[in-house]
Amino acid sequence: MKKTILLLLILVALTSCNEATEWKPQLIAYYAGDEKSIDEFDLNGVDQIIYSFLHLKGNELAVDNEADSLTLVNLVKQKKKYPNLKVLVSLGGWGGCETCSEVFSTAQGRIDFAVSTAKIIETFDADGIDLDWEYPAISGYPGHKYQPEDRENFTDLVVQLRNYMKQGDILSFAAGASTRFFENSVEWDKVMPLVDNVNLMTYDFFGSGSSKTGHHTALSSNAFQDRSAEASIKALIDLGINPKKIFIGGAFYIKTFKEVANVNNGLNQPAKWNRSYNQINFDSVRSNFNFYWDEQAQAPYAYDSINKIFATFDDPRSIKLKTEFALKNNLGGIMFWQLMNDKKQNGLLKTMVDTMNETTSEK
Repeated sequence: MKKTILLLLILVALTSCNEATEWKPQLIAYYAGDEKSIDEFDLNGVDQIIYSFLHLKGNELAVDNEADSLTLVNLVKQKKKYPNLKVLVSLGGWGGCETCSEVFSTAQGRIDFAVSTAKIIETFDADGIDLDWEYPAISGYPGHKYQPEDRENFTDLVVQLRNYMKQGDILSFAAGASTRFFENSVEWDKVMPLVDNVNLMTYDFFGSGSSKTGHHTALSSNAFQDRSAEASIKALIDLGINPKKIFIGGAFYIKTFKEVANVNNGLNQPAKWNRSYNQINFDSVRSNFNFYWDEQAQAPYAYDSINKIFATFDDPRSIKLKTEFALKNNLGGIMFWQLMNDKKQNGLLKTMVDTMNETTSEK
């Protein structure tokens, strides 16, 4: 295995030499919608769209049903309208990788997966795969198996994908933005030279397991919350990761907490989990909220003092700041979960695209 990794590293280094000076920030959209909805979005400015999700069937990557197949076909058709667009498939997601640890624990399982992935990419005329195994070697979805060996098995999974995918196919993975993930899930020095980028999930810092309120997708840390996009990105760079391979994550959904006391506008208060909203269905309740901005965390929040509900989210201001942060710090770009949570017109995607265009034109 070590010899295989070394040969692949040499190949990657040789093929990327000419690209080293051609950094262009990219915008990546995850898409978990149906066949037709994608036609309603303006994808100008989007570099990659990642279809979410495909799953394991035995040892192989599989398209779950006819509806998924038709959706993937129509996503690929978008490349005719948007010639620069790349379409990737994605494995797993939260709750979608139940057998990953078991399947990827054997050499044959990893090879079977790589062969089937290469076949799907070729069959659908897609451009690559994003691995969203949540998570190798650490606990993720309740009840899903994980074991220390997942870390090395993930490395060989990446090696086998490079062995069987065509040259030029895109290979990326979604990473949890936590110290636990950074230290236990990935052999960074071995994996990063073989992948195109890591999509850092700089969201869900607060959620259903939290006992108090906070910013679930803060750009910066504040006095009571050290987890943030900025801190997570710094941690990866400190591990030696090339910033140009790191994508900051935007959240196109709102998280809410209930039974929140009317203190400090609900921020940093004891609470119980309530529910999530997308950008559109939150509009139906937003009139009950007063909206605030945390200058230190560079994050918005809202509080409904009547129903004692606290909301945490990204908005146009925070998305603009995240996009600018990616560009100013020479990151690979920005990604987000997910397109179906956005407004069809004048949503957060448009803010990303406009900021990209404005900032890059100034350079």
